[in-house]
Amino acid sequence: MIPPVIYLHGFASGPGSKKAQYFARRFAELGVKVEVPDLAEGDFENLTITGQLRVVERAAAGRAVVLMGSSLGGYLAALYAARHPETERIVLMAPGFGFARRWPERLGAESMNEWERTGWLPVFHYGEKAERRVGYGLIADGRQYEEYPAVTQPCLIYHGRRDDVVPVEASMEFASGKANVDLRIEDSDHELVDVLDVMWAGVRRFVGG
Repeated sequence: MIPPVIYLHGFASGPGSKKAQYFARRFAELGVKVEVPDLAEGDFENLTITGQLRVVERAAAGRAVVLMGSSLGGYLAALYAARHPETERIVLMAPGFGFARRWPERLGAESMNEWERTGWLPVFHYGEKAERRVGYGLIADGRQYEEYPAVTQPCLIYHGRRDDVVPVEASMEFASGKANVDLRIEDSDHELVDVLDVMWAGVRRFVGG
């Protein structure tokens, strides 16, 4: 029997994401309802790692769940699982390990300083298909969390070798020496949408479907 499944969407995304809806449909074929919470709770401007983890905690409600997460959602799934041993299994897709550290690497020092000075950064929100702003609290709060959570549960990771957002080396470092982690590197990019059926076949076996 498949445990309850919770899907965690990525940064500047939402419950309507293509991957979230795809996996919800596939699990529905097995009679399993996938919960896809809005991790921003309608307040994207004040998004933080801590706030998103609270959303996951409420959704999981202490149950033995399967967590699936994409990009930032994958990082959140690993953070949550490391703190909640009752979590049964986790599936991570291009997980955003080292989330807070990667922003300066992508934006550069000048843009980071401007973000901190003004308090806001304009970004394109894929869920709303419009430009939104996000507060610097996302980074200030995010720095307190470990880059590579100490996950002990069975963990399946899919990562594209052509990922230019989160390098595949991040997942390779996370998986190194861990017998509980199954890392599968696909010929894809960060979105992984061209290997959905491949991932579903692996996920279904992994969760016992």
